Parts: sequence; C-alpha cells; structure tokens
Amino acid sequence: MTAAPETAQLEVFGMVHEGGDTVILLGPHEPGFWQVFSTSPEYLDGAADPLDRWSKRVISALALAWGGEAIFPSDGPPYPPFFAWAAASGRAWPSPVAMLVHDRAGLMVSYRGVVKLPGLLPVPETGATPCGTCTDAPCRNACPVNALSPQQYNTDACHAFLRTAPGQDCLTQGCAARRACPLSASYGRLPQQSAFHMKAFHPK
Repeated sequence: MTAAPETAQLEVFGMVHEGGDTVILLGPHEPGFWQVFSTSPEYLDGAADPLDRWSKRVISALALAWGGEAIFPSDGPPYPPFFAWAAASGRAWPSPVAMLVHDRAGLMVSYRGVVKLPGLLPVPETGATPCGTCTDAPCRNACPVNALSPQQYNTDACHAFLRTAPGQDCLTQGCAARRACPLSASYGRLPQQSAFHMKAFHPK
C-alpha cells in the first residue's frame, strides 16, 4: 500500500481474509475527520449524499493507489456484507444495545468503505470485546425511551422521541446510548458530525 489512509483522514478499522483476498475496512480517523469532510467539495455543493460521495471519491483513490477494489455500503442491492466483515475482523462485536461496538470508535463506529486487495496480507492480532470489562454498561440505560435492547432497535419509538423537545439533545449531540459508551467518549468525534448523521437518520 503506497498511500496511508490517514492522509485522507481515514484509518483501518479492521482486516479480513476472504477467499484469496484481504478486505480492509476503513472508518473516520479522529480527531479531525469532521474538519476535513466539512470543507470538502461534496459537503459544500449542497447536493444529496455528501458523505457517501466524499467516501467514494477518497476511498476509490486509495484503492487505485493500492491496486485494489473499492466497495461501499451503498453498493447494491445486493449490498456488501459490511456487518459480517466487521464481526469477522475481530475488532467489532455486538454491544448490550445490539449495535456494533468497535475497539477504537466504540458505538460511534462508522465504516465508510473497504478496499479489497488481492492476496492474503498479514492481519494484526485482535483482542476481546471491550464490553467484557465495562462492568457498568452505561449504554444499556442511556436511551431516554428504551428504544435499544439486545433483541431489537425500536426505530418508531426513537423517531417519536426525536420529534419532542427533550429529543433535541440526541438530534444535536448524537444518540445518547452511543455517547454513553466510554470508548465513544474517548474517540474524539465532534457533536457536529453526530448531528449530521442524526439529521440523515431523522430528517423531519
């Protein structure tokens, strides 16, 4: 690989062998991702899906430099198995609120794309789920309307709450359950980026 992902404010969030290839999962490198993205042409041009378009431009350039293939969550249907890749990487696990928790980004994990490279590159050793040593599990009770559980995500209850005055905290600061994760708190994602994602999730 001749270009470091950090030059594009991305970092490797995991690696997986698939057949004879290596899948490299890429996510935002924090702190600093929002400053780079929010000054990009895609963010400033007012067109739809700025983050998807930014990701495709930047990760496609990395794939070209590395001699691989860029793949994105929005490719499809059928859609690429990002959840399965993340779980197989040994760096992301189901959390007490069902969402994936990542060893670096916590519940703020976001996969912007992958680069699939031919050949089996060395995969770094990984550890165990951070939830195993998180005795208080603050994410479990952080949602004001208990929309999250290991069994399901009640999106109707979540959207209903976001339409209320107390729900503005989640809309502007990010999901309360995600923020409660100690790893999320140490990751360095700015509230502006969380608000951007929440607006995409709940546009009205």
